[in-house]
Amino acid sequence: MEKKKKMNNIDINNISKSISKELLYLDDLFKDTMNSEFELISQISQFILNQKRKKIRPILTLLSSKICGGINETSYRSAMLIELLHTATLIHDDVVDTATTRRGFASVNAVWDNKIAVLIGDYFLSRGLILSIAKKDYDSLGIISNVVNRMSESELLQTQKLKSNQVDIDEKFYFKVISDKTASLLSASCEIGAMSSTTDKDKIINLKNYGEYLGLSFQIQDDLLDYLGEQDVLGKSIGMDIREKKITLPLIYALNNSNVEDRNIILKYLENDLQDFEIKHIIDFVNNSDGIKYAKSKADEFVTKAKKCLEIFPDSESKTSLLEIVDFVVQRNY
Repeated sequence: MEKKKKMNNIDINNISKSISKELLYLDDLFKDTMNSEFELISQISQFILNQKRKKIRPILTLLSSKICGGINETSYRSAMLIELLHTATLIHDDVVDTATTRRGFASVNAVWDNKIAVLIGDYFLSRGLILSIAKKDYDSLGIISNVVNRMSESELLQTQKLKSNQVDIDEKFYFKVISDKTASLLSASCEIGAMSSTTDKDKIINLKNYGEYLGLSFQIQDDLLDYLGEQDVLGKSIGMDIREKKITLPLIYALNNSNVEDRNIILKYLENDLQDFEIKHIIDFVNNSDGIKYAKSKADEFVTKAKKCLEIFPDSESKTSLLEIVDFVVQRNY
């Protein structure tokens, strides 16, 4: 019990302490890059900078650089590109989801409006691209372009299914979506970080795969928090994915492994706007059908695979941090 309590208190700042100076330098670069002579852009940039960010993706980029030889200026540009892209996608996601908050803070579209939110997201992405083009980081740009394509396609496909009221309970489809939408960016964070300091293909591929497995476990944990999280910690209501009819792994498993009568009741709920008692019923249904247990087992499976990818690297502070990040993403409560 004591061990579990300790693991639940894993802090991303402690994990990344081996690159604390590098992260401070990156923060300064990030502020400079987001700055603009236009007052509105500066206001929104400052608004975003004031919010608490885990910065997992740039941390992964810098650690991947360090474990492969050392952090250099290309590493910093790679981390900047990743963080600017991630910031842009979060802003755009809030517009798509009509969200008014993010992690307990007001969203950009709520404070300003959807049009400004979309444009500022585009601005941040363009800043990252301009920075990389100026320094001819073409390999990184190729990887990021592929990630943006995958993320956009998966978001469009998911939106289309939600609008057509399709309840997709195909586990294979679910893993494709979370690979494209979440794991692709974490994988790219590690890959371009490694590429910035080594040409060793085995190291690059192993870190790319590490990021993929990390991303899959990260998203499954996110999906689990919709059933198990605490609202004041999460910064959003429990059962929000269910209310929005996003069919995630716990529910997919429950629907595919329950009797016809229970399954049909849940599917009937999902045909219309969900009431609070129906959401509670679905959460209880998932728990009673071992959906939570199954999803946790899949997350643990990807954790094992992610850690195995790091076995080719000698022991170091960077390796320890990368291993701890895997534990952090599956044991976090926010």
